[in-house]
Amino acid sequence: MNLAIVGGGAAGFFLAINVKEMLPQLEVTIFEQQRKVLAKVAISGGGRCNCTNTFADVTDLKQVYPRGANLLKRLFKQFSPSDAYRWFEAHGVPLTVQADQCVFPQAQDSHAIIDCFLHEARRHNIHIHLSTKIDDPETLLQQFDFVAVTIGGTPHGAGCVPSLFTFTIPDPSLNALQGLVADDSLVSIPSTPFRSQGPLLITHWGMSGPAILKLSSHAARHLAEHDYQSPLLVNWTGDSNADHVRQHLSLLIQQNPQKHIDNVRPYSLQTRLWTYLLDKAQLSGKRCSEIGKKGLNRLTNLLTNDTYHISGRYPHKEEFVTCGGIPLDSIDPHTLESKTHPHLFYAGEVLDIDGVTGGFNFQAAWTTAYAVAKAIAHLSLTKYNV
Repeated sequence: MNLAIVGGGAAGFFLAINVKEMLPQLEVTIFEQQRKVLAKVAISGGGRCNCTNTFADVTDLKQVYPRGANLLKRLFKQFSPSDAYRWFEAHGVPLTVQADQCVFPQAQDSHAIIDCFLHEARRHNIHIHLSTKIDDPETLLQQFDFVAVTIGGTPHGAGCVPSLFTFTIPDPSLNALQGLVADDSLVSIPSTPFRSQGPLLITHWGMSGPAILKLSSHAARHLAEHDYQSPLLVNWTGDSNADHVRQHLSLLIQQNPQKHIDNVRPYSLQTRLWTYLLDKAQLSGKRCSEIGKKGLNRLTNLLTNDTYHISGRYPHKEEFVTCGGIPLDSIDPHTLESKTHPHLFYAGEVLDIDGVTGGFNFQAAWTTAYAVAKAIAHLSLTKYNV
């Protein structure tokens, strides 16, 4: 019995290694169209590889998987985030958990993962063919008993659009604050349900950071349909109740009547950001006693409902994650086998599954790859008595 895996990325290697552990006699071959394997793993997480997440802060998978949450909820019963944590540690990759529940190799180097995969591939005699493009994976079923497609996301493929990208906002005054982080921001696209919360990073091209990346993931299709032109609302306080913010500002002003408003920073906002907002409100340099009701309202509105215009996405080379892929209703939800091509399986980002930043996409890759490995091993043992 033999298996062809199309795609030498995270899901492809994880599938190959696990199916060989379950069924050592199975011949496994990986076909990779590039000249080297695991290229995305190498540069993920700034070269550190955020390989999973504890999910301790996740109460509903839809919070972190805009697409594919229901399928993953089922598949996590086969291979969960804690299973992934144990798998890597058992295979010689000690892990560490950050305060934000993101999981990285202790070495803080993605090559810890890559070296593990390559070592296991050699140990299990997994064949790897580089610079080999497979245009029609189903045709491999003429040569192989099983085929698994793990080619990752295809930003320019049919039905696929980029996800996890930052926003281009050509505003010189805002861009001058590049490098500044607002620790707890609420961002949203007006007249839609798309919103997220978290740290926001101001860049020389616009906005980035976890809050923006999460919003881009949930709103991926909406933004693509509008050619990445959209208004953006920013709440710099983290408090969604504007009345609370107004009361907070009013109290600060009453307590510091003779101070300049520039020196009374609410919500521990960084000085540069507070100065920028005061300039927008035309209140910089005034004493608190001079703010008045109109000034208070302008400040409240800026802190809770600051408006910008997204004029495009700012891709870093190729987008790491895409929205779209193989429709989930076209595959068996337990085995990820094609409903129209028996013995053809899919795993990883080629499926219409994608998550927000924080290790969730890698976890989807490990889980779906494991599910396919288990299905192929089970089918080989029960149907073919391998």
